[in-house]
Amino acid sequence: MKTILSEIIDYKKKEVKDRFRQMTPYALMRSCDKSRRIISLCEALRKKDNSGIIAEFKSKSPSAGTINDRSGVMEVTKGYVKAGAVALSILTDSHFFGGSFENLKVARKHNSCPILQKDFIVNEYQIYEAFAMGADVILLIASVLSCSQVESMSKLCADLGMESVLEIHSRDEIDHICPSVNIVGINNRNLKTFEVDISNSIEIAGYVSDNFLKISESGITSPADVIKLSGAGFNGFLIGSSFMNSPDPSGSCADFIKGIKNLKP
Repeated sequence: MKTILSEIIDYKKKEVKDRFRQMTPYALMRSCDKSRRIISLCEALRKKDNSGIIAEFKSKSPSAGTINDRSGVMEVTKGYVKAGAVALSILTDSHFFGGSFENLKVARKHNSCPILQKDFIVNEYQIYEAFAMGADVILLIASVLSCSQVESMSKLCADLGMESVLEIHSRDEIDHICPSVNIVGINNRNLKTFEVDISNSIEIAGYVSDNFLKISESGITSPADVIKLSGAGFNGFLIGSSFMNSPDPSGSCADFIKGIKNLKP
């Protein structure tokens, strides 16, 4: 049975193959500034009194359709950082999520915080692309990669000085976690149905070694959710739609972070 995820992956494989024909990894690396400083998401999440919020810029999704096609990436990302977000997540998939490489480049130019490139990585070529665009962290999705692919891709990230987040959705995917992964993300969205339940993070967190930082992704809609997830051992909280649904995403982010502070003992 065809799912949204399988449709995305099939399209992504063809898309990456086409890009590879246009520019090789060698040409990509020659085109970028290899001396740039990688900004560590791990270090940012370990800092005392950080908000833990990884604020996402995205325009649409397969489940929600158009989310926000009015707000600009420069304005929103600068506003997120000013509001206290510890890092940014930038969607670069254009066909399904309305993202772009240009959005990541703009976010990088105007912000000095860690930036996570959010996409569906199916080929090591995309890691070279992420580096060239200025990403500090990439997302590896366990449900679309084998254990050996996760290991080789996370090692390539480390070789380039970048960090990797391994996204899992169930206990069955815990065996994909390997030492070269930096952060484990638990996604509350079922990628087959796109339904969301934050209890998924809490149920799985106890099975993930404390050697890894943990972030919860999707479906986080209130400061109370963050407090609850913090109590379950989470260090970071990736939030996109809750902010982008607002006419003023950065203002929504600022109010959210203030709400977290007000709830903390």
